[in-house]
Amino acid sequence: MTAFEHIDQMTRGGSIALLVLWSWILIRDHWQDVPARLAVAMNAAICSYLLVTSSLADQRSIVNLLFALGAGATPGLFWLFAKAWFNDERRVTAVSAMLVGLSVVNTLVVQLSHAGGGIINLVSGVLFRVFMLAFAAAALWEVWRSREGDLVERRRRIRPLLVGVVAVHVILIAVLEVAEPAIFPGGSLEPKRVIASGALLAVFGFCAAMLRMRQADLFGAAPPPVTLVKPAAEPMADPLSERLLRHMATHMPHRDETLSIAKLAAELGEQEYRLRRTINGQLGHRNFTAFLNGYRLAEVKAALADAAQKDVPIITIALDAGFGSLGPFNRAFREAEGMTPSEYRARMTG
Repeated sequence: MTAFEHIDQMTRGGSIALLVLWSWILIRDHWQDVPARLAVAMNAAICSYLLVTSSLADQRSIVNLLFALGAGATPGLFWLFAKAWFNDERRVTAVSAMLVGLSVVNTLVVQLSHAGGGIINLVSGVLFRVFMLAFAAAALWEVWRSREGDLVERRRRIRPLLVGVVAVHVILIAVLEVAEPAIFPGGSLEPKRVIASGALLAVFGFCAAMLRMRQADLFGAAPPPVTLVKPAAEPMADPLSERLLRHMATHMPHRDETLSIAKLAAELGEQEYRLRRTINGQLGHRNFTAFLNGYRLAEVKAALADAAQKDVPIITIALDAGFGSLGPFNRAFREAEGMTPSEYRARMTG
């Protein structure tokens, strides 16, 4: 065994140990949170990838097949984790779970079909690369697109680093998967091991960043529901919180579907970073869109429960409250109330 192989195996073992440690902390402290469960599943898949690309997986066996299936699920699980954690989602949709399941089934076809170039292996191999790139691109888009509304400072700092590292690594793997048959016709695993070894630094860095985060920053409790009432007469401990709540109740800026945290900070005459800290630290919100949707949903629910507005179309109520379209409104309402807006209106108005 060469010196490189010794170092490679040691770093793989260290990476797996870090992933196991982080997973144990998530299971112990955050198992009730969907993002934590997805993180544990993703960590298991990464461990499978580190094992299947090592010298331990040179021989075909049932155990190695299971590791290969786990490795094949890594991009899909990373996508689900990115969606859930960075957007503070509380559930995994059936469509999302089905897409990841299909990618695992396709990985099984790749592993069981003839590797000599049969049509089934060829098609499934192409689909494997498509799934990998599509999931990686979708995950990176989820991480990047919601960055402005993220109110958790440490999580916002992780986003650009995560985007860069994952993008480079996925591109390298994709290029290797395409180029390897021509460059290494014997099917050598050495190129994959080199790329996987480079991933070890990313694993170490990601685990270190996650383990350094405060527990409250990882998966915060759900914020209290918003009610459309005037702020209390007594001043709050934080003057900015008091001004913000008064501004939200009086001017109703949530009705502006284009409202950003920068725009709201300008309306209040405050610096953006102070407003972020106030909404997160004082009011308990982790996401600016969720903060606004709390006011929007409260207004919608009040209108749906009002018998005088029984004939007003639900879409009109939603748009007036600040929702940009029907799809996001329906998803937000169902997630908050566990029923459709029509069902809510029927229940409240009889």
